[in-house]
Amino acid sequence: MTDMTGSPGPGVGTVAPVAPASAPGAADEEAARRWRLVLGRYAAEHLSVPGQDAGLERSLRYLYDREYAARGHRAGRGEHDQRPGRGGGTLDPSAVQGVDWTAMTWLGEAQKLFPRETFERMQVDAVGRYGLTELLADEAAVEALEPSRELATALLQVRGRLDERAAVGLRRVISKVVEDVVRRLRPRFMTAVGGRVDRSRRSMHRVARNFDWKRTVRANLGRLDAQGRVVVQDVRFSSRSKRALTWDVIVLVDQSGSMASSLLYSAVCAGILTGLPGIDVRLVLFDTSVVDMTHLAHDPVSVLLTAQLGGGTDIARAVRFAEQQVRNPSRTVVALVSDFEEGGSVSELLAAVRRLASSGVRLLGLAALDEAAEPAYDRGTAQRLAEAGMEVAALTPERFAEWLGEVLA
Repeated sequence: MTDMTGSPGPGVGTVAPVAPASAPGAADEEAARRWRLVLGRYAAEHLSVPGQDAGLERSLRYLYDREYAARGHRAGRGEHDQRPGRGGGTLDPSAVQGVDWTAMTWLGEAQKLFPRETFERMQVDAVGRYGLTELLADEAAVEALEPSRELATALLQVRGRLDERAAVGLRRVISKVVEDVVRRLRPRFMTAVGGRVDRSRRSMHRVARNFDWKRTVRANLGRLDAQGRVVVQDVRFSSRSKRALTWDVIVLVDQSGSMASSLLYSAVCAGILTGLPGIDVRLVLFDTSVVDMTHLAHDPVSVLLTAQLGGGTDIARAVRFAEQQVRNPSRTVVALVSDFEEGGSVSELLAAVRRLASSGVRLLGLAALDEAAEPAYDRGTAQRLAEAGMEVAALTPERFAEWLGEVLA
């Protein structure tokens, strides 16, 4: 069995489970079936909906007819006649083939009808693209939503339009997503950043990150089996020493709308770092103003629910703020998470970066900090920052942990 990704409206994807075709005729029928689900009601004149697809059709229409309605489309005779003056009703997304569905009804049906990956995409469209935020006000609906980074990002972008009941549901969804990301990332940060390996001392803490393969091989070279293979009986682990001096890690995070995903991971990474020994974290969010969120850095959920996505960008102001916080330049890291679309003074930004770099501060400019690490950013400004002494990259959170580990070693 295979799945098909299609689009009932421009730029919108969905998946319908399909049966294997056994002959050319069956293949044509299957293709027609798929296209009918992709195109929606505007293909009704030429393509019919098979009986087994009635539920899929209702669910897709309830959500994606909103795309047509938002563009001013009206249904005339037979629902496909778009000629002026033909009359007819609008594409009312609340009335689906005579069934008075609510958002919660739709959610339950979609969850049953579609594969999990498709349902996750549809719920993101429902909340982020079509404004079905009433889902967040229903406890059962919140429990039915599949927590994902994409859903969390969409919710952060509509947070300012939610009422009090929906805001409670928003916190629950964001909390689930953050818990999942922290659970996955914390071991990586502990391995990469959690202390320097001291190979002169053996450790009784027998965990994978402390495994010393070189000393293990040397300790077992004299133990061979009949085939000449080394028999490992003495497994060695190295100790990790605490850092003699504390490192300051200053994380500056751009709050512009395009950075929503990176904001999520920046908050999580800062929260994890606050729990590691020998590291003092300062978390700063900025747009045209600068907000020091260090007091909440240990709580990524509160950081995300406080952030204000959108607005202008004054990177120079944020970097100057970080400059004022530097206590020991040779033991300070500044990580700037931004798309580098500077609305302030580029010359002042570059001057601040040069001062920090010449003082010994390690600077990393992150055009993206998320799982995709595929940024859209101002390449010109990024190039000039790199020339001024800032390392510029787009990293996954795991690679960011590795980079920090290399710097703090």
